Amino acid sequence: MAAAPVSSVAAAFAAPAHMTWTRVSPRLAWYRRLLLLAPALPVVVLGGAVVGLWWSWQWAGALAGLVALVVAVSWLAARSEARAWGYAEGHTDLYLTYGVIVRQLIVVPYGRMQVVDVTSNLLEQVLGIATVRVRTAATTVDPRIPGLRFDDAVVLRDRLATRSETFSTGL
Repeated sequence: MAAAPVSSVAAAFAAPAHMTWTRVSPRLAWYRRLLLLAPALPVVVLGGAVVGLWWSWQWAGALAGLVALVVAVSWLAARSEARAWGYAEGHTDLYLTYGVIVRQLIVVPYGRMQVVDVTSNLLEQVLGIATVRVRTAATTVDPRIPGLRFDDAVVLRDRLATRSETFSTGL
């Protein structure tokens, strides 16, 4: 049986040869969903009350319906967005991929890494996840891996820091 042909898009964003993408925690989707609800609830309650009192309650209902539609679509999209994140550690480079509508593949040479840090805000801490951020001299990209389990993030940070020292190219 012949293998299905790979599209040029799939090939462009595939993991490097002999590697597979390491995916982030599904908790990233819940993090995105909770961030979505934080502004949506006040908009519906306060915005609906203001619109209802100022114009009419039909417009308030329309506002609530519109917000509910945006929340529903974003809620479903959060899962796909979280599944799109992946990274692979090559011999000389770190590979990152993410994005659903606009897909990206970033290659960061270990020798160009200047700082590798772990961040975790309060909500991320509650969910047990963190973000590993890699700082390079390039200011046009933001190489980061969100949604890693906290322990995995710390181990990855240490491993990347060690590799960056090993492959240091200097200035």
